[in-house]
Amino acid sequence: MNILRETVMGRELFDHAFKTYARRWMFKHPTPEDFFRTMEDASAVDLDYYWRGWFYTTDYVDIGVKGIKKYYVTDKPTKKMQEYMAARNMTEADLPPLVYLAEEDSEDFDPNLKGKSPSESSQTLKEFMMDNMTAEERAAVKEPKYFYEITYDKPGGIPMPLIVEYTYADGTTKNITYPAEIWRKNDDEVSIVISSEAN
Repeated sequence: MNILRETVMGRELFDHAFKTYARRWMFKHPTPEDFFRTMEDASAVDLDYYWRGWFYTTDYVDIGVKGIKKYYVTDKPTKKMQEYMAARNMTEADLPPLVYLAEEDSEDFDPNLKGKSPSESSQTLKEFMMDNMTAEERAAVKEPKYFYEITYDKPGGIPMPLIVEYTYADGTTKNITYPAEIWRKNDDEVSIVISSEAN
Protein backbone atom coordinates (compact mmCIF):
# COMPACT_ATOMS: atom_id res chain seq x y z
CA MET A 1 0.00 0.00 0.00
CA ASN A 2 2.97 2.31 0.50
CA ILE A 3 3.54 2.42 -3.29
CA LEU A 4 -0.11 3.36 -3.80
CA ARG A 5 0.14 6.08 -1.18
CA GLU A 6 3.52 7.56 -2.08
CA THR A 7 3.72 7.32 -5.87
CA VAL A 8 0.26 6.73 -7.34
CA MET A 9 -2.27 8.72 -5.29
CA GLY A 10 -0.25 10.94 -3.01
CA ARG A 11 -0.56 11.00 0.79
CA GLU A 12 -3.47 13.38 1.16
CA LEU A 13 -5.72 11.66 -1.38
CA PHE A 14 -4.80 8.19 -0.13
CA ASP A 15 -5.52 9.15 3.48
CA HIS A 16 -8.90 10.62 2.52
CA ALA A 17 -9.87 7.50 0.55
CA PHE A 18 -8.65 5.13 3.28
CA LYS A 19 -10.62 7.00 5.98
CA THR A 20 -13.71 6.75 3.76
CA TYR A 21 -13.12 3.00 3.45
CA ALA A 22 -12.75 2.66 7.24
CA ARG A 23 -16.01 4.56 7.86
CA ARG A 24 -18.03 2.68 5.20
CA TRP A 25 -16.96 -0.80 6.22
CA MET A 26 -16.66 -0.38 10.00
CA PHE A 27 -17.98 -3.50 11.81
CA LYS A 28 -18.68 -5.24 8.46
CA HIS A 29 -16.88 -7.93 6.47
CA PRO A 30 -15.43 -6.31 3.32
CA THR A 31 -13.81 -8.27 0.54
CA PRO A 32 -10.71 -7.05 -1.34
CA GLU A 33 -13.03 -5.88 -4.14
CA ASP A 34 -14.92 -3.70 -1.63
CA PHE A 35 -11.62 -2.07 -0.69
CA PHE A 36 -10.70 -1.53 -4.36
CA ARG A 37 -14.10 0.00 -5.21
CA THR A 38 -14.13 2.28 -2.17
CA MET A 39 -10.60 3.58 -2.79
CA GLU A 40 -11.52 4.41 -6.40
CA ASP A 41 -14.89 5.90 -5.49
CA ALA A 42 -13.55 8.09 -2.67
CA SER A 43 -10.52 9.32 -4.60
CA ALA A 44 -12.14 9.62 -8.07
CA VAL A 45 -9.01 7.95 -9.48
CA ASP A 46 -9.21 4.94 -11.82
CA LEU A 47 -6.91 2.38 -10.19
CA ASP A 48 -7.86 -0.69 -12.24
CA TYR A 49 -4.34 -1.00 -13.65
CA TYR A 50 -2.91 -0.94 -10.13
CA TRP A 51 -5.20 -3.61 -8.65
CA ARG A 52 -4.82 -5.84 -11.70
CA GLY A 53 -1.02 -5.62 -11.73
CA TRP A 54 -0.37 -5.96 -8.02
CA PHE A 55 -3.13 -8.36 -6.93
CA TYR A 56 -4.13 -10.50 -9.91
CA THR A 57 -0.92 -11.09 -11.89
CA THR A 58 2.65 -12.14 -11.28
CA ASP A 59 4.00 -9.09 -13.11
CA TYR A 60 6.73 -7.00 -11.53
CA VAL A 61 8.06 -3.44 -11.73
CA ASP A 62 10.79 -3.08 -14.36
CA ILE A 63 10.85 0.19 -16.28
CA GLY A 64 13.81 1.26 -18.39
CA VAL A 65 15.03 3.64 -21.06
CA LYS A 66 14.63 2.09 -24.50
CA GLY A 67 16.13 4.94 -26.50
CA ILE A 68 16.97 8.63 -26.71
CA LYS A 69 16.84 10.79 -29.84
CA LYS A 70 18.14 14.33 -30.08
CA TYR A 71 16.58 16.89 -32.42
CA TYR A 72 17.38 20.40 -33.55
CA VAL A 73 15.22 23.10 -35.10
CA THR A 74 15.69 24.08 -38.73
CA ASP A 75 13.81 26.01 -41.36
CA LYS A 76 15.01 23.61 -44.07
CA PRO A 77 12.58 20.77 -44.96
CA THR A 78 13.65 17.36 -43.71
CA LYS A 79 13.87 14.35 -46.03
CA LYS A 80 10.42 13.21 -44.90
CA MET A 81 8.93 16.61 -45.73
CA GLN A 82 10.70 16.68 -49.09
CA GLU A 83 9.16 13.28 -49.92
CA TYR A 84 5.76 14.61 -48.84
CA MET A 85 6.10 17.64 -51.13
CA ALA A 86 7.36 15.52 -54.05
CA ALA A 87 4.40 13.13 -53.74
CA ARG A 88 2.02 16.09 -54.00
CA ASN A 89 3.93 18.07 -56.65
CA MET A 90 4.57 20.90 -54.19
CA THR A 91 7.50 23.24 -53.64
CA GLU A 92 8.59 25.15 -50.54
CA ALA A 93 6.93 28.23 -51.98
CA ASP A 94 3.56 26.43 -51.76
CA LEU A 95 3.90 26.11 -47.97
CA PRO A 96 3.51 28.72 -45.25
CA PRO A 97 6.64 29.44 -43.16
CA LEU A 98 7.37 26.27 -41.20
CA VAL A 99 9.94 24.96 -38.77
CA TYR A 100 11.10 21.35 -38.66
CA LEU A 101 12.65 19.09 -36.07
CA ALA A 102 15.52 17.11 -37.60
CA GLU A 103 17.06 14.17 -35.77
CA GLU A 104 20.71 14.77 -34.96
CA ASP A 105 22.01 11.43 -36.26
CA SER A 106 19.87 11.38 -39.42
CA GLU A 107 20.78 12.35 -42.96
CA ASP A 108 18.87 15.60 -42.34
CA PHE A 109 21.53 16.65 -39.83
CA ASP A 110 23.25 19.92 -40.76
CA PRO A 111 26.55 20.28 -38.86
CA ASN A 112 26.43 24.03 -39.47
CA LEU A 113 23.48 24.28 -37.07
CA LYS A 114 25.02 22.16 -34.32
CA GLY A 115 26.51 24.08 -31.45
CA LYS A 116 25.06 27.47 -32.33
CA SER A 117 23.86 29.64 -29.52
CA PRO A 118 20.23 29.25 -28.47
CA SER A 119 19.35 32.60 -30.03
CA GLU A 120 20.80 31.54 -33.41
CA SER A 121 19.58 27.95 -33.61
CA SER A 122 16.10 28.60 -32.28
CA GLN A 123 15.44 31.96 -33.95
CA THR A 124 13.15 30.30 -36.49
CA LEU A 125 11.20 28.51 -33.76
CA LYS A 126 10.95 31.68 -31.71
CA GLU A 127 9.57 33.67 -34.67
CA PHE A 128 7.10 30.87 -35.39
CA MET A 129 5.87 30.81 -31.78
CA MET A 130 5.63 34.57 -31.34
CA ASP A 131 2.99 35.18 -34.01
CA ASN A 132 -0.01 34.68 -31.68
CA MET A 133 1.35 35.72 -28.30
CA THR A 134 0.88 38.77 -26.12
CA ALA A 135 3.88 40.87 -25.08
CA GLU A 136 3.84 39.29 -21.58
CA GLU A 137 3.75 35.77 -23.03
CA ARG A 138 6.61 36.62 -25.39
CA ALA A 139 8.75 37.89 -22.52
CA ALA A 140 8.22 34.65 -20.58
CA VAL A 141 9.20 32.34 -23.46
CA LYS A 142 12.48 30.51 -23.01
CA GLU A 143 14.42 29.62 -26.12
CA PRO A 144 15.02 25.87 -26.19
CA LYS A 145 18.14 24.83 -28.02
CA TYR A 146 17.76 21.08 -27.70
CA PHE A 147 14.85 18.69 -28.08
CA TYR A 148 14.99 15.11 -26.84
CA GLU A 149 12.61 12.20 -27.35
CA ILE A 150 13.05 9.65 -24.58
CA THR A 151 11.33 6.28 -25.00
CA TYR A 152 10.61 4.23 -21.88
CA ASP A 153 9.51 0.59 -21.85
CA LYS A 154 8.30 -1.71 -19.09
CA PRO A 155 9.19 -5.36 -19.64
CA GLY A 156 8.04 -6.10 -16.08
CA GLY A 157 4.41 -5.45 -16.96
CA ILE A 158 3.25 -3.22 -14.10
CA PRO A 159 2.57 0.40 -15.08
CA MET A 160 3.99 2.78 -12.53
CA PRO A 161 4.68 6.51 -12.42
CA LEU A 162 8.02 7.54 -13.90
CA ILE A 163 10.18 9.47 -11.46
CA VAL A 164 12.94 10.80 -13.67
CA GLU A 165 16.05 12.88 -13.12
CA TYR A 166 17.51 14.40 -16.28
CA THR A 167 21.21 15.29 -15.97
CA TYR A 168 22.69 17.67 -18.52
CA ALA A 169 26.30 18.04 -19.70
CA ASP A 170 26.78 21.22 -17.66
CA GLY A 171 25.92 19.32 -14.46
CA THR A 172 22.43 20.76 -13.97
CA THR A 173 19.60 18.35 -13.17
CA LYS A 174 15.85 18.42 -13.57
CA ASN A 175 13.44 16.12 -11.71
CA ILE A 176 10.07 15.31 -13.28
CA THR A 177 7.38 12.85 -12.19
CA TYR A 178 5.10 11.49 -14.90
CA PRO A 179 1.87 9.85 -13.62
CA ALA A 180 1.11 6.18 -14.28
CA GLU A 181 -1.65 7.29 -16.68
CA ILE A 182 1.00 7.87 -19.38
CA TRP A 183 0.89 4.10 -20.03
CA ARG A 184 -2.83 4.14 -20.95
CA LYS A 185 -2.43 4.67 -24.71
CA ASN A 186 0.45 2.21 -25.14
CA ASP A 187 1.03 -0.44 -22.51
CA ASP A 188 4.43 -1.48 -23.91
CA GLU A 189 6.33 1.77 -24.31
CA VAL A 190 5.86 5.52 -24.05
CA SER A 191 7.79 8.39 -25.66
CA ILE A 192 8.19 11.77 -24.00
CA VAL A 193 9.55 14.86 -25.75
CA ILE A 194 11.33 17.47 -23.67
CA SER A 195 12.83 20.79 -24.71
CA SER A 196 15.85 22.22 -22.97
CA GLU A 197 18.23 25.13 -23.03
CA ALA A 198 20.95 22.81 -21.70
CA ASN A 199 22.64 19.97 -23.63
